Amino acid sequence: MTLYGEERPPPADERPTVQVTAVSWPIEEPVRPAPTPPDGDRPRSRRFRLLLASGVATAVLGSVGAVAVWAYAGDVPRGTSVLGTELGGRSRTDAARELRQHLDRRATELQAPIQVRVGERTAEINPAEVGLTVDVDATVAAAAATNAHAVDRLVGSREIEPVVSVDVPKLEAALKKLVGDQGRKMTMPAITFSGTKPKVRYPKPALTIDPEHSADAVKQGWLSGQPVTVPLVENHPATTAEEVDRLVAELAEPAVAAPVKLTTERGSVTIPPTAIAKGLRFKADKSGKLTPSVDVKKLRSALGDKLGTVEVAPKDATMTISGGKPKVVDGRAGKQVDTSNLGADLLTVLPRGEDRTISAELKPVEPKLTAAKLRDLGIKEKVSSFTTNFTGGLSSPRSQNIVTIANDVKGTVVLPGETFSLNGHTGERGYAQGYRDAPVILDGKLVPGVGGGTSQFTTTLFNASYYAGLEDVEHKPHSYYFSRYPAVIESTIFWPNLDFKFRNNTDYGVLIDTSYTGSSVTVSMWSTKIWDSVKTEYGPRRNITSPKTVYLEPGPTCIPASGSQGFTQDAFRVIKKDGKVVKREKFSWTYSAEPRFICAKKPA
Repeated sequence: MTLYGEERPPPADERPTVQVTAVSWPIEEPVRPAPTPPDGDRPRSRRFRLLLASGVATAVLGSVGAVAVWAYAGDVPRGTSVLGTELGGRSRTDAARELRQHLDRRATELQAPIQVRVGERTAEINPAEVGLTVDVDATVAAAAATNAHAVDRLVGSREIEPVVSVDVPKLEAALKKLVGDQGRKMTMPAITFSGTKPKVRYPKPALTIDPEHSADAVKQGWLSGQPVTVPLVENHPATTAEEVDRLVAELAEPAVAAPVKLTTERGSVTIPPTAIAKGLRFKADKSGKLTPSVDVKKLRSALGDKLGTVEVAPKDATMTISGGKPKVVDGRAGKQVDTSNLGADLLTVLPRGEDRTISAELKPVEPKLTAAKLRDLGIKEKVSSFTTNFTGGLSSPRSQNIVTIANDVKGTVVLPGETFSLNGHTGERGYAQGYRDAPVILDGKLVPGVGGGTSQFTTTLFNASYYAGLEDVEHKPHSYYFSRYPAVIESTIFWPNLDFKFRNNTDYGVLIDTSYTGSSVTVSMWSTKIWDSVKTEYGPRRNITSPKTVYLEPGPTCIPASGSQGFTQDAFRVIKKDGKVVKREKFSWTYSAEPRFICAKKPA
């Protein structure tokens, strides 16, 4: 084997360069007769030549090995640099340290604001505010992963691009602020219905920045120190105007051209085009892709009572007071149309002109409040009760209104954490619901109005919840003071603007029980008692005003009044537990002086 080395001029960085050539072993040479040595010298001469050849080979191989060790030293291949800093021949730890030191030396330069131009506007962006940093560990890992062959490791030179990180959402927000009114939002495609007529909104592209490409441009400009130009680009919605027209022609128009028949085991229901139009939705996602779907809740609402012919509504378990104790009355399960596949089935038949029939199963539906759940609510004792009196017996319209609303609320169970709304529970209180005309306060005077007297029940209910220690959410006292109510601690009601609400802020259920006599109405709260006592302490009346006399046009709609003083007063709800005051809540109200209304012409 022949090994030879050729010495070349050293490069600028004075690294040694060695060229190694290998040939086959052994080399066949012509056989020449050798001179015959003296008898004693022949073996020695042969051994000498072998030893000499072996020594030369060992020396050369040792030299080559040393060069190889030098070339492959460290994790990062020699000749590798980042941002002009040599990292080759170092371990990852040392390379990372060297790169961080280099970045520290360039800190002032790298922290300088970047000049960015978007459209016709230019601004400076602080690198730190958008999270621009060199990821040192990732950069060193990229440098170490460089695929360098043996010769490249000896003589090669390579520059590795640093791995730069940026907070894309923060950068995007800064750039969009710079865009301002130069850009425009994407106009999303839409298909809606006016009655049963489809209406379209065609898509339009947004004029904005591309977050990913903008981030790349800013990262490059940051390292180079050069101004950055971020172009405004059009971002088109995924659904085109042609596709909107196709959806209208192939789905929206035929969908409302005829009814759909829904069959169940209990009979069938016709879904009219008006209900289909209210349930059929075309929703665009963030990319502007328009997808049809059926909003089953809106469809059910549009069908109104039609589903009642095939469905059986579940009935909640109830609770009554019998023999002075709460008693649970079982509810029952119901059956409702299984809507899990209803939307998909409808979308299948809506494009058709014929065979527009779908079927659905009726699935069992448990009541919201089962007997077992009701028994676990801890409703076991009366925790408060309040009574107010009225005149005129039960035959008067006002008394009948009180009885009607009392019966409506009777037996209501308020779950833990739930808020009870009196308007929400009764709905509108009109003639259809059994209410009659009776005096109500309107614009500062008593006038006939449907539902008069319900405010007295509201005051009674408010006080029962008040003395049960339940949380007051919404109430409003009357404008004028009436002696039949406790001052300040009372409430009026009027549909739909004035409501009374309380929240069950306990861990137990609350049962509202009501009763009445010919001259009074009582509301009681049943639950688990958690307070020792709930009482009211009053402050003195102040800012007292006197009523004035007002003459009204006499007639059937004129209701006289004797008038009352106006005043301001504070009331404090004091709640005790374990003999200590745990809550002291202040309620304040100012009553106006009720005029003395006289149904007659004013004297001359």
